[in-house]
Amino acid sequence: MPVPVYSVYEQAILFIAALVVFTSFLMLGQKRLSGMIHLFAAQGALLAATTALAAYALPYPHLYVSALIIVTLKVILIPAMLHRLIVRLDMHRDAEPLYLYGYVMMAAAALVMFSYYVVEPIEHLSTLATRNAMAVSLAVVLLGMLLMITRRQVVTHVIGFMAIENGLFFAAVASTQGMPMVVELGIAFDVLVAAVIFGVFFFHIRSSIDSLDVDRLNRLSEVEP
Repeated sequence: MPVPVYSVYEQAILFIAALVVFTSFLMLGQKRLSGMIHLFAAQGALLAATTALAAYALPYPHLYVSALIIVTLKVILIPAMLHRLIVRLDMHRDAEPLYLYGYVMMAAAALVMFSYYVVEPIEHLSTLATRNAMAVSLAVVLLGMLLMITRRQVVTHVIGFMAIENGLFFAAVASTQGMPMVVELGIAFDVLVAAVIFGVFFFHIRSSIDSLDVDRLNRLSEVEP
């Protein structure tokens, strides 16, 4: 079996892809919301680096604008909004326990292997970097869902939702060589609006039931007047 030869661009993409998955694992094991927000910002920085690298190597100059948008939104603005939110809600010092930690990490590893198994049929249709990018993006999406399933705080669910979007964006940049600028601007605006709306909902929920625990929200029932 011939040994594949990687270009510098492919090697860089594979290295960043490994770091993206690693940040998803770190978010799964993180107990504090502030630390999880920092990891989300780090994942956004990796997406920005991927986009800038694609802009330089392909070359597609419009991707530099996309990289700047990612840095502005996912590295600076949204993490700052989430951090300010948990400070105002007095949640920045809270540590959320992760039950069955070992089983969660084993499930995460199984999801990564499952992602590579799912993308195996496209082995003869694309380059090695593209196959790994698709597998990593699917793994990040599934790990984001696992984060939402295993945690009880609503803020953590929002971070998991944003992480899922990161996985989809990574696939779009690394596998399809970037999306049209209009689509990228629309997605960026939607993500920003979603973050603002989530923040407003958090304050209303906290003022109503004095908790953002999903278990308590599930136990709510309608009261007859």
